[in-house]
This record gives sequence, C-alpha cells and structure tokens, in this order.
Amino acid sequence: MSSSPAAPAPSTPSAAPAAPVVVPHSLTEDAVAIFTGVLLISVGVAFFTSAGLLTGGTAGLAFLLHYATGIGFGKIFFVLNLPFYWLALRKLGRAFTVKTFIAVLLLSLLTELQSQFLQFAQLQPLYAAIAGGLITGTGFLVLFRHRCSLGGVGIAALYLQDRYGWRAGKVQMAVDCGIVLLALWTVEPLRVAWSIAGAVALNLVLAMNHRPGRYMAV
Repeated sequence: MSSSPAAPAPSTPSAAPAAPVVVPHSLTEDAVAIFTGVLLISVGVAFFTSAGLLTGGTAGLAFLLHYATGIGFGKIFFVLNLPFYWLALRKLGRAFTVKTFIAVLLLSLLTELQSQFLQFAQLQPLYAAIAGGLITGTGFLVLFRHRCSLGGVGIAALYLQDRYGWRAGKVQMAVDCGIVLLALWTVEPLRVAWSIAGAVALNLVLAMNHRPGRYMAV
C-alpha cells in the first residue's frame, strides 16, 4: 500500500526586515557639507543679485533691504538671522544651532567677497531664476541633510517637519512665495514673476528630495 504524501511543513513567518542602521555624520563630513552647501547657495545668490531678482525667507527680506538701502546683502542677512537662533537652540538643539550659525556667517562672508571671484557679463532673468533656484535648492538640501540650515524660515520649516511631519520643502515654498509677492509693492511685476519661478525651482528640489524617512543619517 502506497504511503500518503507527507504533509507540508508549516510555513514560518518571514523575519521582519531589519531596521536601517543610522550612521551619524562625522565632524569632517559636516564641515565639508556646510562649506559645499553654502558655496552652492552663494552662487545661487549671485545669479539672483546679478539679475535683480528676489527669493523667499530671510534671504528674501535681505534682498529687499539690500535693494532699498544699498547695504551689502551679507551684512543684512547676518543681522536678520540673529533672533532665530533662540528658536533653534530651544527646539532643535545646540549642534544644529552652532552649525547654522557657522553656515550663516560663512554665507555672509562669501556673498560680500564673491564679486572678486564671480561676475556675469550677461544673464537673462528667467534663466537666472531657474538656474539660481535649482543651485540654491541643492545647497539647502546638502545643509538640511546634515542638520543645518541658513536660519530664519529654514529653522521653522525643519522644526515643523520634525514636530508634525510637514514637508520642509512645502512649508518653505509657501512662505517664500508669500514673501516674494510682498515685493510687488516695490518691484516691477515681471521681475516678481521671475523671482517666483526661482522660488518654486528652489523648493521643488527640497520637496522632492527632503522628506521624513527618506534620509536616515544625522
């Protein structure tokens, strides 16, 4: 008599996927990233200033005051960011605050000295807006992924993302476009439209590449 086929062995539940290992950035990696991000942003600022454009956030306010007073962008930008360090220190920690202060100081210095190294003989405004926005957004992305920002709206956007899961890029895009629209009081509408295109390009880089859970290093 033939034996009955053996019953299949009970299936065992597959092991749960291992949690991703979070590898902190070293001090050297942070330093190189801050310099890289700030340098990219300073190039984006050069595009905007050479074409007479604006951007959002604290930088946008610095641009407006720069155009209105003739005081250097870097000086105004540094002073405007001073009140935001208190929020950064309380909500985002000492390391974030120190790195942000260094980044703001470095950008202020680079933008003051940059005319000695970079000048544009001709720059079409729409190209300046798109290229400057993409370059600046990439610079911000580098800073954000190393727990650093350029103060102001960037601090608030990162806090809201950490606290409530709101995408930093979308928060900053909404604020940036609002600030640029305020420039309609003092800047010609076409230039404001170009500036909005630059702000959208900048923040699309962040919205697509910087979101909770996508990047695990700190």
